[in-house]
Amino acid sequence: MKTISITNDIVPIAEFKTGISKWFKSLKVTGHPLVITQNGKPAGVLLSPGDYDELVYKKSFLDSVGRGISDAESGKTYRSEEVRAALRARKNKG
Repeated sequence: MKTISITNDIVPIAEFKTGISKWFKSLKVTGHPLVITQNGKPAGVLLSPGDYDELVYKKSFLDSVGRGISDAESGKTYRSEEVRAALRARKNKG
């Protein structure tokens, strides 16, 4: 995802509403997210579908890593032999 250009990628909601098509074309061409403001404060961000998917994937990955670290710190781990035995038992059941 490209970084936001303060001079080009921040737009008031009234301006956004009057030129929605223009802003979507700009997003497609530049790849820059668009910050939409309301009463001078950020109210939303317009991202490309690809950028959104990338953010969701990265968040999911980082959440998973965080759970793994938490499990390791709290001792919720298994030795390789235990995992192999559990997988063999599961395979033999099926």
